[in-house]
Amino acid sequence: MHPICILLCACSLALAGTTAFAQAESKQQSDTISDIGAWFDRSITSIGDYFRNAGKEVDKFNRQAGAAAKATAGAAVDAADTVARIPKTRVVSGHQNCPIADNGAPDCSAAADKLCQSRGLKSGTSLGVTSARECPARALAGHRDAKAECRDVTFVTRAVCQ
Repeated sequence: MHPICILLCACSLALAGTTAFAQAESKQQSDTISDIGAWFDRSITSIGDYFRNAGKEVDKFNRQAGAAAKATAGAAVDAADTVARIPKTRVVSGHQNCPIADNGAPDCSAAADKLCQSRGLKSGTSLGVTSARECPARALAGHRDAKAECRDVTFVTRAVCQ
């Protein structure tokens, strides 16, 4: 074989190897770029799913908050209706002594009724009761007789009347 032919064959083989190597390297770069692109696609899809799920949770929270607000408003309306049904109920203040009952205890229920009746209402229940020690001036001056003894008194200061 002629030396030039051998040289041409060798160059051809070298070029073929370089071309094959370049193609392999190009394919590897192409695969790497494809992998990076696929990774970005998956990431974007994942982020989109995350935000869609977050949006659904916000919608769910808003629905629950709305239901709670409606229930609270309903309870307030019910309470207002209940109070409106008791138009003649009032709270009055005053000073009405509680009489002593048969058992020796003050009867403040009767005093609450009397306080309410003095205001033109039918009956009442005591809200505020005060107890004090009353002493006549003679007892404070130091005189010791039966009429000068100090005593405990209880009186109604506030009552709910109907």
